[in-house]
Amino acid sequence: MASTSDIRKGLCIKYNHDIFKIVEFLHVKPGKGPAFVRTKLKSVTTGKVIDNTFSAGHKIDDVRVETRSYQYLYADGDTFHFMNTDDYNQITLEKSSLDSPDLLKEGQVVTILFNTEDSMPLSVDMPASVILEVTHTEPGVKGNTATNATKPATVETGARINVPLFINEGDKIKVDAEKGAYMERVKE
Repeated sequence: MASTSDIRKGLCIKYNHDIFKIVEFLHVKPGKGPAFVRTKLKSVTTGKVIDNTFSAGHKIDDVRVETRSYQYLYADGDTFHFMNTDDYNQITLEKSSLDSPDLLKEGQVVTILFNTEDSMPLSVDMPASVILEVTHTEPGVKGNTATNATKPATVETGARINVPLFINEGDKIKVDAEKGAYMERVKE
């Protein structure tokens, strides 16, 4: 049993007869009344995201998890195939259990959380950022340089990301995996 003071991003808890992963949280201490914790919870079984507020000191059932490194192999429709980097066993996961499946590149290593009680995969943690090549974007128009002007671009995984006007096809860019947003251009 844990309490609200133990809440952190990525913690898996049992709530309403399901297992949820904490996506966001905020400790709030209002000037009047008791403190509370506002959370955004994502179901690891359905992928549904809910908002919930826990009062300060509320007891929560945390789920014991272990992390393992897996390499992403390929996608087959809505099924994604991964291989354990230690013993080469393969597992398949549904698209709904992935946070940002459109940014997964073949050969990329991710961390998968497993429930220690039944060895079921709970969620996939992507690296903080991924480097992808731009496969299609319109050329930037000269003189069209208002502050923070962006244009849509398609990267090698098929994801669409807004990029600055100076990015061209063939450029490699660093993308924030959590937000799916452009971070910077990568020099070779």
